[in-house]
Amino acid sequence: MPAVTDALDRLAAAADAGRAPDGADLEAVLASADAELMDVVAAAARLRFRHFGNRVKLNYLVNLKSGLCPEDCNYCSQRLGSKADVLKYTWLSPEEAAEQAAAGVAGGASRVCLVASGRGPTDMDVERVGKTIAAVKGASPGVEVCACLGLLGDGQAARLAELGADAYNHNLNTSEDAYAEICSTHTFADRLDTVHAAREAGMSPCSGLIAGMGESDADLVSVALGLRELGSDSIPVNFLLPFDGTPLEGTWELHPRRCLRILAMVRLANPAAEVRLAAGREVHLRHMQGLALQIVNSIFLGDYLTSEGQAARDDLALIADAGMVPLGLDEAPEAVREAVKVRRRGAGTDRAPNA
Repeated sequence: MPAVTDALDRLAAAADAGRAPDGADLEAVLASADAELMDVVAAAARLRFRHFGNRVKLNYLVNLKSGLCPEDCNYCSQRLGSKADVLKYTWLSPEEAAEQAAAGVAGGASRVCLVASGRGPTDMDVERVGKTIAAVKGASPGVEVCACLGLLGDGQAARLAELGADAYNHNLNTSEDAYAEICSTHTFADRLDTVHAAREAGMSPCSGLIAGMGESDADLVSVALGLRELGSDSIPVNFLLPFDGTPLEGTWELHPRRCLRILAMVRLANPAAEVRLAAGREVHLRHMQGLALQIVNSIFLGDYLTSEGQAARDDLALIADAGMVPLGLDEAPEAVREAVKVRRRGAGTDRAPNA
């Protein structure tokens, strides 16, 4: 395994030259020691600031239809046979979806992601989503809309583009070699086909990964390089939330330093792509979320599909504390100032100390 300092030098040179990085160097980033972590973050941060400055793109999820999916993806709380206690409901009306989306836009989101559970949409579903796209854009002029409806059939990508979808999300999730371990009802190739169809229809391809499912470093590097080859404009990096009632419940493989290395590796593999800090960030990065903003240039605001995120105001405070500005705003959100709390416990009092 290459020494991480040498690997980072080669990765920087590859980024400068526009060359694909060497997989062994990316694996060296994932295998780096804790004493080298800040070197890894700094190398990724230089690329982040070169391409995106101090801007952070805010994305807002609206779950149009939740639960009861016929696919068996092991990581998903909405999967076939899931016993996870998540919300289950059928399609929101266009007006309900537009109202939910407007809340995110008011919080600073410049992209709304419309998601529906299921293997893929029917043609009628595509038309339904088209009405929702129109309602969202009517209520929030200028907002981008990304659709995420599963595997697309013939002509559906082109129709979604006609109906106003700016982007389409369909994550690769893991490497091709590992895919059969997490899903049996569709294949890695099926996912590739849908991302290709979205691009060919003129939508921006959004595709990312999930870390923490038992994959190897080689699997993570493989999917990061696969996303580069695919030309994914936007790369959501999710960290597994092992819901009770799913096959991966109790799977806790990640810690904050591992998450930072994964984010850095994805950035070094895809220097100019929008790298998005996605589901699981609050649980797995915890107090290192601010440091992750030195690597990523995009986050989800507020809640996710079936799990709650931290309060949106805390997301905005996180951005302000990092000295960054949400895309579309002229200046950073106002910094949060907490009132000084006078000590009323511990020494000199009859109350227990804070220890």
